[in-house]
This record gives sequence, C-alpha cells and structure tokens, in this order.
Amino acid sequence: MKQISLSNEIQTACPDLCVLAISCQVKNTPNDVDLWELIHQEEALVREQVKLNEINKWLPIQATRQAYKKLGKDPNRYRPSAESLRRRILRELPLYQIDTLVDLINLVSIHSGYSIGGFDEDKIQGDKLILGVGQEGEVYHGIGRGELNIAGLPVYRDAIGGIGTPTSDEERTKISLDTTSLLMIINGYSGKDGLLESGQYALELLRKYNDAKEIEMSFISKKGQEPITF
Repeated sequence: MKQISLSNEIQTACPDLCVLAISCQVKNTPNDVDLWELIHQEEALVREQVKLNEINKWLPIQATRQAYKKLGKDPNRYRPSAESLRRRILRELPLYQIDTLVDLINLVSIHSGYSIGGFDEDKIQGDKLILGVGQEGEVYHGIGRGELNIAGLPVYRDAIGGIGTPTSDEERTKISLDTTSLLMIINGYSGKDGLLESGQYALELLRKYNDAKEIEMSFISKKGQEPITF
C-alpha cells in the first residue's frame, strides 16, 4: 500500500474529507456478463428513484461539488465522476464498457455517490501519494479527455505529477487488461459516514469478479493514515 496523505491546503478547504484506499492483486478481464447484470439493475434503480435535478443534492456528490467551489473550480464545467455517471444514466445514454475493473469501479461510484480513483499501482511512481490542489499550467491528460485544466481541482500526485482527480484520472496510471495491481481510492468529501460500507461493497465485488488477493486497506483523514480490515 502506498503512503497516502492530505495536504494542508486540502485539509483546510475540506475538513470533513475522509478517504478509503484499497490495494490488492487482481485479474482483469474484457467484460463480465454477471457484473453487467448488476450494473443494469443499478441503472434501473437510479432511473426509478432519482430525478436529474436531484443528483447534485445527494450528500456525497454535493460535498464533492462544494469542495470544488471552495478550491475555485466550477463543478458544472468539471463535474465529479459520480455525478457524471448518474446524469448519463438519467439522460438514457449507455454507460461505457471498458473492462471489468473499470466497470466495477464505475458501479461502486454510481451506487455510493463517491468519486473513485482507480489506478494501476505498478505505474505509480514512488512510494507515496499526496492529495493537493491543481495549479495553473500543470500538465494533466485525463483518460479519454485529452489535456485537462486541473487548476483548482483536488489532485493526487506521485513522484512525477498528478494521477487522479474526482473528475478524471490520468492516462499515465490508468487501468488496462494487463493490470494486476490495483489501487482504488474512495473519496468521502462528506465525511466518514457511508465510506466504510462503500469500501466493503467494493471489496466484495473485487473478490467476486476480479479474484482480489493480498488485500490491504487504509483509512486516511487529517489524523493520518491507518490500516483497517473488514
């Protein structure tokens, strides 16, 4: 497990922020029919229970948007990924099928409201990640988005630079079919409530669909990083 910490700037702007990190060895596949059945069930629940104008009022999403505003970013132009996924569902647009790991992470995000970073841990440079704030002119290539202006966005940085924001992860550390080491970071800008339950849900899916082994989990807050188990 990488050492993960929150910068002073993030702690000041987002005092309730709590993060759950899961590191494990996995087997990735192009597609999983059973997983997609679960995803379709989740889509149906969203369409049944949620209205488009209510998405950004759900606490995990609302808190992430508030963090953007405090850091100077417009959350309507740079939507958190959990919000974007739910909006896509309610606009009757199909969800992207990428691979089992990415699809699973998207399911957890839709289910929980948390924007989740999913990284090939072997591609992360150095032994630590720091959550800071993006700066003007900082080079960042969002997955499938090209160059992304991350100024004012919360951003995880490794020894080289940014690898993850709640809007989009970076191409450099993205998951592929060759990924065998996963680092999954669930970002709870609304605090601890619900975060552990979402982590347990994610872990159950990872064990079932990606044969997760050698699992390590950490809880990160302004108090530091501590290992946890379920």
